[in-house]
Amino acid sequence: MKKLDVKKLLSSSSTIRIADLGCATGPNAFFHSHYILHAIKNKFITQTTNNNNNNNNNLSNNNNNNIINFQVFFNDLPSNDFNTLFATLPPQDKRDYFACGVPGCFYGTLFPEASIHVAYSVHACHFLSESPRELAGSGAVATTNKGRVHYTGASEDVAEAYRRQFNEDARKFLEGRAMEIVSGGMLVMVMQGVPHGMPHSQVPAGFMYECMGSILKDMVNEGLLEESELDSFNVPFYTPSPKEMREVIEANGKFSIERMELSDPAPWLARSSLTDIPDWVIHVRAAMEPIFTSHFGHHITHQLFTRLPTLMQLNSQDLDSKSRDKTQMLLVLKRKDRSI
Repeated sequence: MKKLDVKKLLSSSSTIRIADLGCATGPNAFFHSHYILHAIKNKFITQTTNNNNNNNNNLSNNNNNNIINFQVFFNDLPSNDFNTLFATLPPQDKRDYFACGVPGCFYGTLFPEASIHVAYSVHACHFLSESPRELAGSGAVATTNKGRVHYTGASEDVAEAYRRQFNEDARKFLEGRAMEIVSGGMLVMVMQGVPHGMPHSQVPAGFMYECMGSILKDMVNEGLLEESELDSFNVPFYTPSPKEMREVIEANGKFSIERMELSDPAPWLARSSLTDIPDWVIHVRAAMEPIFTSHFGHHITHQLFTRLPTLMQLNSQDLDSKSRDKTQMLLVLKRKDRSI
């Protein structure tokens, strides 16, 4: 509402184009687009009123003469279940935008140059395009991370490998968005974050990854899983600090930082760990199950997520000791003038 100049954006187009990057299968995707459209409409009304223009009814409405049209692009990897996504899409007479699916990786360009007015990504950009290559094979860095599935609790070499992969992915993400977003357009990102200097082992997600590794090691000991399968798996997930994000944004140079903050996490992390661990695991499984299934198969993955709540509850005192404050990052960026 404060930062987006809707009338300026409409000076060159009658259609506001919005991109949801990493939409998954919904219905969260539809909630997000609804809130953004509502904010844009309110801003248009405010700007129109301030200019003594009373044509406030000329907003996007399928039954009116349109001055503003909205088009929402739902993007995710080609493997995403777009059939389910669009089967749950609100019917045309109950939504005020045209919907389109865009399969592809957002660590690259997805749209024509200067075609998007608002792009947003919610809980997607902390997923890497791939696990760090240094952790594959039998190299020194890979050897030090055997028995783990993440950089939590690992050596600095492992954490640095993850950091380099994140920086490369973030660079590509911002380059793609800088090409696609119009001057004055906005990019909003919500992702996992961590205060600068805090080890990932000090946050609840780090505890969860340690539990995952422990369960998979138990499966190796039980003969359900080959040790090499465990050693070759590393979750492609990195949690940056605001300092790291600022560095990659400033290196890109195409966006101004309008807002950047760490806030409290989702409710299932903020409440009693013993009560809400099963709910938390359900959310984690919904987001991460395909990553585990592609490597371990359905049976091992199901066993992992079935055992995970029990192990975490048995160690709930350790979980309670983890920091839960300020582990969700919000970034609001504005595309600088493209002529500069």
